[in-house]
Amino acid sequence: MNFSYKKNQTHWVVSVHKLLSIALFWVVIASYFSINTSAYAALDLELTQGVDAAIPIAVVPFVNEQSNLPGQETLSQVIRRDLGNSGQFVVKTANNKNTADDLSYWQHQKVDAVLQGQIKTMTDGRYQVSFRLLSVFNQNKQEGNQEAPLLAQQYQVAQAGLRRLAHHISDLVYHKLIGVRGVFSTKVAYVLVQPHPHQLTEYSLEVSDIDGFNPHTLLKSTQPIMSPAWSPDGQHIAYVSFEGNRASIYLQELATGMRRQLIHYPGVNGAPAFSPDGQRLAVVLTLAGSPNIYIYHLSTGKLQQITHGYSIDTEPAWAADGNSLVFTSNRGGTPQIYRYSFAGGTIERLSFEGNYNARASFALGGQSLVMMHRETGLFGIASERLDSGQVEVLTQTGLDESPSVSPNGRMVIYATQYGGRGVLALVSMDGGIKLRLPAREGDVREPAWSPFL
Repeated sequence: MNFSYKKNQTHWVVSVHKLLSIALFWVVIASYFSINTSAYAALDLELTQGVDAAIPIAVVPFVNEQSNLPGQETLSQVIRRDLGNSGQFVVKTANNKNTADDLSYWQHQKVDAVLQGQIKTMTDGRYQVSFRLLSVFNQNKQEGNQEAPLLAQQYQVAQAGLRRLAHHISDLVYHKLIGVRGVFSTKVAYVLVQPHPHQLTEYSLEVSDIDGFNPHTLLKSTQPIMSPAWSPDGQHIAYVSFEGNRASIYLQELATGMRRQLIHYPGVNGAPAFSPDGQRLAVVLTLAGSPNIYIYHLSTGKLQQITHGYSIDTEPAWAADGNSLVFTSNRGGTPQIYRYSFAGGTIERLSFEGNYNARASFALGGQSLVMMHRETGLFGIASERLDSGQVEVLTQTGLDESPSVSPNGRMVIYATQYGGRGVLALVSMDGGIKLRLPAREGDVREPAWSPFL
């Protein structure tokens, strides 16, 4: 649970880890609620930095495709934008139909692979979509002296499923050429704030495609919403809502919209995080006075306190094996990352470089942490190798916070400022690729990347 506020051109990050008393904690809560924001509109993915060794690929217009996707796009246009915005590809298209299928033409263009496709309208109104991915320079001949495709698939979908299929094809191409599962079909949950003149400010919990398209609202409230967290199966989101002017943790099913209040103790109820098996939530409560980490069992409602004392412990995140979790604590004087082991109940400090490290989560198969990091007075996003303690700063604008790691471990989405508004941005784990999802209007924060869906 991380609180921040902005005023004029100065940015302060006020975290619950810094607070010396619960009274001061609630003062900061009140400050957080007074944020001024602008109206929200759709997000719009924009590549700002790609890798130098990006793979050149041609995505030619699919035969018989139409501009009947949201935004008046074609299926191949969505694929081109997916691959281009990944930062891993230089995407080209055909100037005319005569060159679209000519591999010798693409050889001269120094393209490594070509994606071709065809769409047919079926009698029931659905579409039959077929595609193939061809290697330009390393052609494998099959019987009949035809090139053997690297990929070849066929699908039947309704029009409403065309955009989702485009993302799926992008995932397949990415996996084939990069060797890592793509995340174009995943989602992102985030919080936005929408003020209304002469009315109460409106808070919304939103879910959209990872490229910002197809946003839909899970909850609107005149009270703050924060800390969205996905269940491992991607079917539920837990979050904190201040309905009735008190913090409670809710669980909401995405398919039906049904939700239920899980935790509603006096004081702080915050920072929910699902265990890998989806059976437990790590949460922050103040039942013992100071904020501490508890484990909430979803099937029974049983609580287990795992951190104790007068320090402020918050922002839990599970290891993939469920045997430990990391959290932020000021027990050493400044906010730093600690790991709790369930086997022995032991706690060890993990972060030492920098005077502020918070909001950590595991990445790269548990070999690294991604966290909010302050160095030379500027807040940014950093990774830390757990075997060596080496820290690599990925972004450092002074306004970067709330990192969330992609399910393939290759990218991080985080909240930052751009053009005077809160926006979401992405950076690769090596810092080589950067993207931005600026809201055309409004203030967006607290992103949570979904699991594979």
